[in-house]
Amino acid sequence: MSVRDIVLKTFQESFGEAPTLLARAPGRVNLIGEHTDYNDGFVLPAAIDRAVYVAASPRDDDRVSIVSVDFKGKTTFSLDELDDPDLPPWSKYPRGALWWLDEQGHILPGFNAVIGGDIPVGAGLSSSAAVEVVMIELGLALVGAEMSQTEKALGGVEVEHKFIGMPCGVMDQMASALGVANHALLIDCRSLEATPVPLPRGVSIVIMDTAKQRGLVDSEYAKRREQCEEAAEILEVEALRDATREQVEAARQQLGDVLYRRAKHVVSEDLRVQATIMALRANSLKTVGQALRESHASLRDDYEVSCYELDVIADIANQQPGCYGARMTGGGFGGCAVALVADEAVEAFVKSVGPAYTQKTKLTPQLYVCQAAAGSGVETL
Repeated sequence: MSVRDIVLKTFQESFGEAPTLLARAPGRVNLIGEHTDYNDGFVLPAAIDRAVYVAASPRDDDRVSIVSVDFKGKTTFSLDELDDPDLPPWSKYPRGALWWLDEQGHILPGFNAVIGGDIPVGAGLSSSAAVEVVMIELGLALVGAEMSQTEKALGGVEVEHKFIGMPCGVMDQMASALGVANHALLIDCRSLEATPVPLPRGVSIVIMDTAKQRGLVDSEYAKRREQCEEAAEILEVEALRDATREQVEAARQQLGDVLYRRAKHVVSEDLRVQATIMALRANSLKTVGQALRESHASLRDDYEVSCYELDVIADIANQQPGCYGARMTGGGFGGCAVALVADEAVEAFVKSVGPAYTQKTKLTPQLYVCQAAAGSGVETL
């Protein structure tokens, strides 16, 4: 049974009636453009065909009752106690979205809802961003209000910043809200302009979860941001997005070894995003694969955010027949790698990569074969 059907069935069982609305928001994977977002640069994520669904019906009071399929829990609260710390932790993201809608002046009715998804939690595929976006979609449908997909995405970002307390970038929510089937999404993190880029037919996106818990992310992430700001100051640019390769090379001594390598990664990664887009439009998957491999090497050597497990799985993937290219994806220090694999080679790829990785690391990875999917939406049932 599909996740969509499970959510609809659970609603019927939990509330004794059929829901009137069904909202959906997908997870995402970043194909290339890593640690460029907070440097005002470019990223190229794709929404994936794994999503969070919410089935709902309005009530005639101000109470909200939510059943979680994934966390096997149920909670009920009123709309004036959204920040109650005693409510279950899994309900914080849905409550955050309702808080944001209230902040925008929308007077929400109470409602019954069931939420469930097939985005692996904690794998770095943005399940939390999908929950924020899906609840904003649902809330707007309940009050009959319109909003652009970009506004919905930025609403999710505000939930992270102000309700959750996580200073994230804009990529995850924008990919979830603005995704286009069979396309990646070029996002300019300065102007927030999003441009769909067609993905060639006959290729699958394989996400490889290393099963290595992501450590050091918060402290090292903050350190990388500071180093980039420092490098931009030395280079006399607003952000590293504005620096050229020549500028970075000319200032190598002034920057010193560490800042030079950090700046070199960001500037070269932005160029790789542009090269990848040109290659995708020209249907040159070989060139795309080369950019992915170069991105991994840069993240490993210049930005120093990879780890043994990510290096091993990317290396094994890159040796497989039919794999155009693979690299670590996300913040680093664990989490996932991503590969572009020819459809006819996917089965053999999955069978080979898992055991070879386990042999070297004693860890059991999870591999998810995905396609690029449409962004969030809501349907009336």
